[in-house]
Amino acid sequence: MNEKIMIVDDEESIADLVEVYLQNEGYRVCKFYNATDALDCLKQEDLSLAILDVMLPDMDGFTLCRKIREKHLFPIIMLTARVEDMDKITGLTLGADDYITKPFNPLELIARVKTQLRRYTRYNVNESPAASEEISVRGLRISKTGHKCFLNEKELSLTPLEFSILLYLCEHRGKVVSSEELFAAVWGEAYLDSNNTVMTHIARLREKMQEPARKPKYVKTVWGVGYTIE
Repeated sequence: MNEKIMIVDDEESIADLVEVYLQNEGYRVCKFYNATDALDCLKQEDLSLAILDVMLPDMDGFTLCRKIREKHLFPIIMLTARVEDMDKITGLTLGADDYITKPFNPLELIARVKTQLRRYTRYNVNESPAASEEISVRGLRISKTGHKCFLNEKELSLTPLEFSILLYLCEHRGKVVSSEELFAAVWGEAYLDSNNTVMTHIARLREKMQEPARKPKYVKTVWGVGYTIE
């Protein structure tokens, strides 16, 4: 197993515990108690995933997440002691792929790590152009096997999660996909009524596609039902 995971948490006992569980699964670990050291690590290490605490002594985890997303697409899981929806939405909007609230079961965290890494691994599989199965929708071209997406021949810089959402909607073109169905298909978990994760990721996806929120050309909202690509 070659995956290298970065942990950033100023609560040393939590960081140490997560490190032990990850190492027991065979992952290599880079562990830091502040954001500054973590950013220095990014200049030297090729990482597969990051686990970031929201409350850090020198920089909040949201800012650290945003800085990572400026150059990197690997999955980010946020650890937060805050349970308010706005805190979760903030992290997801800035580029996090998942979040888990403290206190948490380390086994649940490991399960989420594995889910994100499976998606990231599939996303980064290199296939020859001839082998790529593509879906085209009015200037939007998405390669299922090459895991690349182009809008008007310009490649979109999508995270594995964003790619999975767009691919699922393209595969079900013409059908209105509910938030429950989309969440179950992409996240592989049961959907909760109070969960704003789907809505937040759709907003991020539209932003990258430079879609107007009120009249999007591609990913459209059917209020009270779900999302569709016509």
